[in-house]
Amino acid sequence: MAQMDRISHPELAWQSKLVLLAVMPAVAAGLVLQAQWWAVQVAPVAIWTVGLSLLLGLVVLKLRAATLAGAATGAAITASLMFSTTLIPYQPWQTALLPVLAVSLLAYIATRLGRAHKERLGTAEKRHGRSASQVAANLGFAALASNGLVQSWLTDTHRFVGVTQAPMPLFALALAALAEAAADTVSSEIGQVLSSRPRLITTMRQAGPGTDGAISLAGTLAGMAAAGIVAALGTFALRGDAPMFWISCAGGVFGLFFDSLLGATLEKLGWINNDLVNFLSTASAAAFALALLALLPHSDAGLFLGS
Repeated sequence: MAQMDRISHPELAWQSKLVLLAVMPAVAAGLVLQAQWWAVQVAPVAIWTVGLSLLLGLVVLKLRAATLAGAATGAAITASLMFSTTLIPYQPWQTALLPVLAVSLLAYIATRLGRAHKERLGTAEKRHGRSASQVAANLGFAALASNGLVQSWLTDTHRFVGVTQAPMPLFALALAALAEAAADTVSSEIGQVLSSRPRLITTMRQAGPGTDGAISLAGTLAGMAAAGIVAALGTFALRGDAPMFWISCAGGVFGLFFDSLLGATLEKLGWINNDLVNFLSTASAAAFALALLALLPHSDAGLFLGS
């Protein structure tokens, strides 16, 4: 879809710090409270969640898919998402771990596909991997949407799903954000390899690879497929059903187009940087999923859990 912008804007570095500030204090505080609660109530949940999250962070670091700070940020967000989606009886793969793994693996494969070609274009991702702000921008909103306070507030409004079915159906918001994160990366990377003539989403005029807001058919289809994969795996992991899949998938695709629109307008003008674009795009995916949830009759909410 949108081609990934590799041009840095040092004067906008404060926006990357703002994304970290918006995500990590809430994630860290929630993680401490959740880990402490589960350690007392069901110790294996805390052990498996923290252990698998740390293992994922180490693997990402070993593969140079992220910096040390980026890997640590990813591990914290993964643990937070896993705690927020824990079901009893507990199985680690029946949490948000599965869709997070899908996002990470799809991003890793896509960034390395055709790397030599992307290096010649000057659009290849840096070899040391993603920074903490990049990780927070892509995964952070999913963690915020899964926060217990947010989930409780959405449940208490009685506007989205039946009280007895919440909060698990509301994870469609976070799943949509994760689907968008995968879709954006895959569409950007695949588009650069398979399409030499992307077009700006606002004017449909041809643009060079790596141009903010440029899209291609190959990249778009690849991004939509990535969104579908993450939505499907997340729905399976959380024992969801058709509504959860379609809502999260639709949210991911909406965010993918919104990302391109931001890239072709605000980012192209130099008003916002890529980290803020990614964060706002995942937020738009979750917001679109929430709007779809509001349209779903409450009597159908049970479909999420196969009831």
